[in-house]
Amino acid sequence: MSELTLLVLRIGFLLLLWMFVFGIVYALRTDLFGPRARKTQPQAGSDAPPTPPQPMRAAPAPTRPAQAPSGGTQQATVHNTTRLVIVSGPKQGTELALGREPITIGRSADSGLIIRDDYTSTHHARLMLWNDEWMVQDLDSTNGTFLAGKRVSVPTQIPLDTPVKVGQTSFELRR
Repeated sequence: MSELTLLVLRIGFLLLLWMFVFGIVYALRTDLFGPRARKTQPQAGSDAPPTPPQPMRAAPAPTRPAQAPSGGTQQATVHNTTRLVIVSGPKQGTELALGREPITIGRSADSGLIIRDDYTSTHHARLMLWNDEWMVQDLDSTNGTFLAGKRVSVPTQIPLDTPVKVGQTSFELRR
């Protein structure tokens, strides 16, 4: 083979090697920080700047309604809502009122409960209501989801006041 052919093969091999290295770095960056967000261009004719999406804020703890002022036998009904209470981790003390919709837990900005730590995956776990019972499902996370100290591999019912651990954060469901 001529020297020119060997030089072209060497350069081609180096380019292929560098493309492989950049592919690995991109995959690691996406796994750690999530996909890159695209900025949307404001529509023509719209003078107001676009508003950024608001993160989910903790809802206040539900309160019991006062009883009827009349002295009769009628009592006010108490609506028991389930709430998620973070008992350990960076967001300790945060409470979220749960509705009927599933909630995704992870580092991603589109998660219902955002937990930013090194042990939480982008889409780590999901809480969902099934037959009026809350279930936790691990979404193939790297470090796992634990219910009462046992790793969850299939959707599992969450009893009230039982700790669920995602990364370095533990939470419980309470009424």
